[in-house]
Amino acid sequence: MATTNPTKRSARSAPSTSRSDAGKTGTTTGKTVRGADKDAPLKEDIRLLGRLLGEVLREQEGDEVFEVVETIRQTAVQFRRESDAKAGAELDKLLKKLTRDQTNSVVRAFSYFSHLANIAEDQHHNRRRRAHLLAGSEAQPGSVAYALSRLDDAGVSGAQVRNFLKDALVSPVLTAHPTEVQRKSILDAEREIARLVAERDLPLTPRELRHNTELLRARIATLWQTRMLRYTKLTVADEIENALSYYRITFLRELPALYDDIEAEIDSQFPARGKARAAAELPPYLQMGSWIGGDRDGNPNVNAATMQHALKRQSATIFDYYLEEVHTLGAELSISTLMVDASPELLALAAASPDHSEHRADEPYRRALIGVYARLAATARALGVVNILRQEVGAAAPYAGPADCVAELDVLVASLQAHHGAALVKPRLAGLKRAVEIFGFHLATLDMRQSSDIHERVLAELFNKAQVEADYAGLSEERKIALLLGELAKPRLLHSPYLAYSDETNSELEILRAAREIRRRYGERAIRNYIISHTETLSDLLEVLLLQKETGLLHIEGNQLKELDLMVIPLFETIPDLRCAAEIMRGWLTLPQVKTLINKQGKLQEVMLGYSDSNKDGGFLTSNWELYKAENQLVELFNEAGVKLRLFHGRGGTVGRGGGPSYQAILAQPPGTVNGQIRLTEQGEIIASKFSNPEIGRRNLELLVAATLEASLVPTTGDGKEARKIAEFERVMEELSERAYRAYRNLVYETPGFTDYFFAATPIAEIAQLNIGSRPASRKATQRIEDLRAIPWGFSWGQCRLLFPGWYGFGSAVSGWLADAGNAKETAKRLATLKAMCKEWPFFAALLSNMDMVLSKTDLAVASRYAGLVADRKLRNTIFGRITDEHERTSSVLSSITGSKERLTANPLLARSIKNRFAYLDPLNHLQVELIKRHRATAAAKRTPEERVQRGIHLTINGVAAGLRNTG
Repeated sequence: MATTNPTKRSARSAPSTSRSDAGKTGTTTGKTVRGADKDAPLKEDIRLLGRLLGEVLREQEGDEVFEVVETIRQTAVQFRRESDAKAGAELDKLLKKLTRDQTNSVVRAFSYFSHLANIAEDQHHNRRRRAHLLAGSEAQPGSVAYALSRLDDAGVSGAQVRNFLKDALVSPVLTAHPTEVQRKSILDAEREIARLVAERDLPLTPRELRHNTELLRARIATLWQTRMLRYTKLTVADEIENALSYYRITFLRELPALYDDIEAEIDSQFPARGKARAAAELPPYLQMGSWIGGDRDGNPNVNAATMQHALKRQSATIFDYYLEEVHTLGAELSISTLMVDASPELLALAAASPDHSEHRADEPYRRALIGVYARLAATARALGVVNILRQEVGAAAPYAGPADCVAELDVLVASLQAHHGAALVKPRLAGLKRAVEIFGFHLATLDMRQSSDIHERVLAELFNKAQVEADYAGLSEERKIALLLGELAKPRLLHSPYLAYSDETNSELEILRAAREIRRRYGERAIRNYIISHTETLSDLLEVLLLQKETGLLHIEGNQLKELDLMVIPLFETIPDLRCAAEIMRGWLTLPQVKTLINKQGKLQEVMLGYSDSNKDGGFLTSNWELYKAENQLVELFNEAGVKLRLFHGRGGTVGRGGGPSYQAILAQPPGTVNGQIRLTEQGEIIASKFSNPEIGRRNLELLVAATLEASLVPTTGDGKEARKIAEFERVMEELSERAYRAYRNLVYETPGFTDYFFAATPIAEIAQLNIGSRPASRKATQRIEDLRAIPWGFSWGQCRLLFPGWYGFGSAVSGWLADAGNAKETAKRLATLKAMCKEWPFFAALLSNMDMVLSKTDLAVASRYAGLVADRKLRNTIFGRITDEHERTSSVLSSITGSKERLTANPLLARSIKNRFAYLDPLNHLQVELIKRHRATAAAKRTPEERVQRGIHLTINGVAAGLRNTG
């Protein structure tokens, strides 16, 4: 944030480029400059943004505040990078002397620097990828080109790839959770800064460069003057709008374009023979999903109205896009029949248009598109869209569904291709047609989710009021199943319009009725999944079948179940639930009534696995292992039943909640578990980091497709030697998991006072007060770890820089296993086995890689300051001492296995990034601790909380989350 800039650009040093020669990564031919520092442009961008932030700070807050911030920055850098203890003491002294107003300014300055550093790093990732492409480098892992090359080398044919994608489904599902700390206004400003930073890579004249710098400075000033926090509670409607912004920025354009690129890559790697290119066009295998507005598990603010609002806003968003594209396309396709012929079908489409202007009598494409626009506008109005910016020329009938719109666009495509206009299809028409195929009139599939205990209460009331069973909840599992199956076979309903029911029962039935209406209005893809949280028994699944029967979503003929509108999807979350998953699904798949429904679903059944609660329940190692075992057991079971398994991975942002690189995570799945079908959640601030930049968003979407192709189609070695090796690895993992589970459970659930320590030594209470989500931080009004939602649990550990859920228990497990070897020779043999597991088993390699990253972000010195918030010294020393010991054990055994004492040796760019960030995070963490002390002292004295102190705490939470990035 200094005002000096050693790499300040000038007209003299760079007369026609945006960067000095020292900062270039390549020449005009795209060849990398030998010996050049590839990260020089990143450093230059960070210095520039820091300098501009410093100038804005000086201008807005004055010289005194600027000097305070600059002194703190220099001291923090000296302390962090040079391990200068004197600088550390000076930093602590500086921070404690700050006035309340200065504190907020310092927090904002360091928070915004983290945000700006993120922008610079994202731009550098884009820059490096472009440099590889320009240099003609080999395809990078994670690209579809790389995946197809691997498949080709493995003997997979192009026909196999194309047939595979015809039945595949890859679906990222956006969710709203209480760790998304960014306001949309801040994100909008940051997107513009990112655009301006990217622009500087272009050849710019001195005037253009000055203008760019002025705009950057203005946008940073806008950031400084924009409120970073929300002063009112975020509503579900707000969350819906936030999610829709990513469609406008990234998904609407990048998804169709990605399809075209993938098809081009397939044609390049596996040239089609005989048939025309159009015949090879693939169906929409990559589709978006959403939980926002339909996920009511633990969120009392979600109901039938929010679900209807979600679809209405989603529909309005996609129609806005279609109408704008059709309007623009009409301006572009000025083709005259005086110059070139058109097909009879196109002429008929033009004749049916409400446009009868003689000025366009010879322009059938324009007239046809005016007709398409009119029909789209009529459809939008029929679906409740009210703000259509451009009035259509005349009335037209609405489309019955998206397929009708695609058919008319196909007429335009076919006519152009047949009459020397093939080149005119690609620029816009092909993308529009593909968008309608992908997004339909609903934009994204909205999932429904509710907890199994709610379903049980609703049915208990329905059974009781109908005088069928007075105490359904008290029945044994066997009697519940018998009652539910018997009721499903009866044509009559339990619910009566003439009886009064509880608000909960009325609300649950109303939301299911709303789902039926949404499917009728927006199409079957609008809502097609019903997820059951806390699935623990077979009756949990049957209950949702019966609720769908009650609301017209389960179709029955006589006493036979015929078809189900919403797939019933169990969510197995805790360690015990994961261990029971295969047995519960065996019962489900073998029920004759269910078999009929699954056959109607294309012999496909989805199962969701929860990473967050299983981690909170059993720790990092055991959670990963139980998920792995559950997946293997489910694959074996489904193969026996002849049913295709689709796994839905409930991954969060942190490693402790299943986070980490998606590409590696998919490749690390057990063989047979992907098979062309995968859904996974994108949560919290991860959505912003992945999809707020269109180029990075497209790359992340491509990673999902590439990983799915590789995980599904690359043949696995099936010989006996390989199987024996994996079996041995699994045996070792079983023992390690058991040891890790005991260590984790002993600390978290069996150590007296651990809950008190957690609530005192982390900002969990302060996080719960933030207006960062519509969902409460805890499922129940208690301070039990069991009742706390896994998201704020992980978020809190990230804030205090322990990231405890991402590593605790691993050190005890491995060191204990090695110690029990009995002798040095056996110990060496066991260590060699762990090294082999790291090198030869993708599952274990990914697990260690993620833990390596988490440990690199962990800082015990900073965490010790948070431990100081615990008033009980004995409790503080006991708990923090155990955490510190386990951290040392974990770091030591990880180094022994990987052979590297340093963290992230395999990813030096990330290692440097984290190291550089720490100097700017330290002041935020130090100030957060001081502010929490003040805030809690005020509360203990029963005085009115100081607004500036609360605001300061919340600002530090924002800044630390931005600096660590994957914390939600």
